[in-house]
Amino acid sequence: MAGHGGKRSTSFKPGQSGNPHGRPKVVREVQELARQHTDEAIKTLVGIMRDKTAPPAARAMASNAILDRGYGKPAQTMNANVRSVPLHSLSDAELTAIAMADEHTAH
Repeated sequence: MAGHGGKRSTSFKPGQSGNPHGRPKVVREVQELARQHTDEAIKTLVGIMRDKTAPPAARAMASNAILDRGYGKPAQTMNANVRSVPLHSLSDAELTAIAMADEHTAH
């Protein structure tokens, strides 16, 4: 593997798939078997959700699982406070600190 930004030995040529044969047949078979139990699984989740004697965490988890399957998982948002500062206004010490921090997080 080359340095940062270089090509890796595993880089694919343009138009070449990294998975030319698609998903393995076993994965498709497991998915199909699991999908055969969808009705029962949803009924089980509803049963747990409605069971007043079930632990609250189990009821909440079942409720979330039902909502996720019916509507998809909610989009995750990220709140980032980013300060834009021209590089020429930073001191050598600040630039060094940024470079060192980036070096530690790049791995």
